[in-house]
Amino acid sequence: MLKAFADQENLRPASPFKEILALGEICMFIAGAPLTALIAPVGAPRPILVLPGFVTGDSSTIALRGALRSMGHRPHGWGLGLNVGPASHIADGIARLVSELADKYQQPIDVVGWSLGGIYGRILAINRPESVRQVISLGSPIQVSSDESTVSGLLKQLGRFWGYSGTSRRLDLDEIPVPSTTIWTRDDGIVPGFRCRQTPRRNSEAIEVYGTHCGMGHNSSALYVIADRIAQPANTWKPFDPPAKMNRWFRNIESG
Repeated sequence: MLKAFADQENLRPASPFKEILALGEICMFIAGAPLTALIAPVGAPRPILVLPGFVTGDSSTIALRGALRSMGHRPHGWGLGLNVGPASHIADGIARLVSELADKYQQPIDVVGWSLGGIYGRILAINRPESVRQVISLGSPIQVSSDESTVSGLLKQLGRFWGYSGTSRRLDLDEIPVPSTTIWTRDDGIVPGFRCRQTPRRNSEAIEVYGTHCGMGHNSSALYVIADRIAQPANTWKPFDPPAKMNRWFRNIESG
């Protein structure tokens, strides 16, 4: 276990000024995404639902979905406008969309969620495990108390999101019933980075990349992880194990 995590250190967001570095991530993503797509595992085409972060919409995930589409996959935006938090029209819309996509492709779908979108994805897996093959979250605070996050007010609304049973002061989505990967960074300037890290188990893992919260959806290392996870054959799951020459892309790789 990471010493910093075990010691309960740094359980606050990093300096928000670090988020300025997201501009560099975006530039590097634009320049490097074609190469990442070329070297990443591909596998069979997969239906993917990509969920945006708080106060963003499908425009924020265009680049990520474009990269996945270039690999032959079938990524879908959520089509619900801005992510304003767990309002009833968003909860109902996501539930409907997951069912429609699973019916359309006649198989469970992969869900990729950025920040609050990753929280939605994990709640989707809890409520509709038959429709979700795996969840990959990007900088999503899945274990957080209301006094630890700069967006803690959202926790008070999650009790209405499909009847989530957590308390209004504590969110704990560490364990879900489908395979999952949490991608996080300790340099997250929006939410506590270590709270975006799930406990590694038999079919769950936590991968730390170098980057920022606002740049996570445009992070080349994160894209490689997403591509690798989605490329796994149906009904199989193995821990992330990149080629040795790529280990420097990642700060920590933890699996059960």
